[in-house]
Amino acid sequence: MRIQEKGQVTIPTKIRRKLNLRKGDMVMFVETEAGVLIKPAELIVADALDKIGKALKADGITQEKWNKRSRAIREQLLKEMYGLEGKS
Repeated sequence: MRIQEKGQVTIPTKIRRKLNLRKGDMVMFVETEAGVLIKPAELIVADALDKIGKALKADGITQEKWNKRSRAIREQLLKEMYGLEGKS
């Protein structure tokens, strides 16, 4: 592929179809030792969430603990930023 004036390149149709990429979809460029990898952004996000989930599980943090801590943080922010008391 030839790089165009604004750095644009065309992803070949065969690859777009294989990755189910459509006009307007977001992709991310990941630099590797071998070059640059183009991945659909949703795969990057899914991979990151999977890694976060594994790290939380390794630390013994359950969904219930996560929700409870998140609720406490939101309530504190509401109080600090807006003077509002959260629901307990």
